[in-house]
Amino acid sequence: MPAALADSAIYGRLFGDAEVARLFSDSAETRAMLLVEGALARVQGALGLIPADAAAFIDRASHEVQIDPSSLATETARNGVPVPAFLAAFRKAAMAPEPMQYLHWGATSQDIMDTALALRLRPMLVLWETRLDGLLSALAALAETGATLPMAARTYGQFATPTSFGAVVAGWGWPLLEWRVRMSPLRTDLLKVSLSGAAGTLSAMGDAGPQVRAALAHELGLTDPGHSWHSDRSAPGQLGGFAAGLAGSLGKLGEDVLALSQSGLGEVSFAGGSGASSTMPQKQNPVAASALVALARHVIGLAGLVQGAALHRQQRDGAAWFSEWLSLPQLCICTSRMLSLAEEIAPSLAPDGVAMARLLDGGLGLIHAEALTFALAEQMPRPDAVAAVKEMCQTAQTAQTPLPELANRRFPGTDWAAKLATGGLGQAPVEAMAFVARVRAG
Repeated sequence: MPAALADSAIYGRLFGDAEVARLFSDSAETRAMLLVEGALARVQGALGLIPADAAAFIDRASHEVQIDPSSLATETARNGVPVPAFLAAFRKAAMAPEPMQYLHWGATSQDIMDTALALRLRPMLVLWETRLDGLLSALAALAETGATLPMAARTYGQFATPTSFGAVVAGWGWPLLEWRVRMSPLRTDLLKVSLSGAAGTLSAMGDAGPQVRAALAHELGLTDPGHSWHSDRSAPGQLGGFAAGLAGSLGKLGEDVLALSQSGLGEVSFAGGSGASSTMPQKQNPVAASALVALARHVIGLAGLVQGAALHRQQRDGAAWFSEWLSLPQLCICTSRMLSLAEEIAPSLAPDGVAMARLLDGGLGLIHAEALTFALAEQMPRPDAVAAVKEMCQTAQTAQTPLPELANRRFPGTDWAAKLATGGLGQAPVEAMAFVARVRAG
């Protein structure tokens, strides 16, 4: 089994995401660093920090040269960062020592790498938004059709009261709406330029440093934080926290789907089919939901590693920064895969109203105990109603007699089976349709 399943030829389609993995490839990183160096030279030339002709040459070369990422390996192992080897390869490929002496003027490795990362996170966040929108649309359609479809709600794994399938779906969707809203501030936190110089002071650029940083941000379509942030890893930490929270919401959807589709319940099935077993031909394994839950747990763990890098010693901390490298790409790839899996699962879910009704009608009607209590409270003090229903519940279990039948005997004059069957959903349909309206309002 390979070390990174998301990058595996065998397991990559199950746990990986090719669209986002490309953003974290060696070639994507070197290309992004070339773009940053070209833009830096361009703005420095415009501001007179380096000769205009040298700036133009570096800018043009940044779009033309090709750098083999594998050629950077030896020096990266020695230096701890790829930028020194990258700069040497860039200068060699450009074959113009005079203008290339102004390459990387006053910047440092972390400036180039953090800014290049921001450039690659930008399309990833757009992809996340698109997938979240698709998932929410699918959930809204599911909630609408199931708004009044009765099913058993469960607490602690036990029947509680009736709800509707649409309300259950809305319960998956409401937190996803909140994560969608939080993407805007996340983008602000992440998509910013880094230009701080060797120790965060921009000393090599003199008084022009802040102006260069602002111009570089403008050129790259990023924001200017207005200060150095080498040792402030709160932005990657925000990404880790967002991914962990989203993983919790998506993983909950997966857990519920696994429970609802298990043998003996079968309250939902998968319209598009599911996974097969190598030895049991009858099996329809919920593979996508299982992978979603596993990835959610993995992302939550990775988020802790990313956020742990916030303990960043002094002006630059190699160990903390390396910790980010080890965990952030996989966190992003796995989060992307979670979104695509959830987007596959939602429209494939087929609720089985017959199975739901069978479960509601089974259990001796005990699921209606709360409703019976409040109905009786209209006739007597509520503590007396609670005591009466508790006693009838015990009798129902020992005598295997349905609760509505016992209520008919003890409190005649009301068709308790009919009364309890019509009034049990409460606000569930309203909740479902409120979610639908919120999604479609945009």
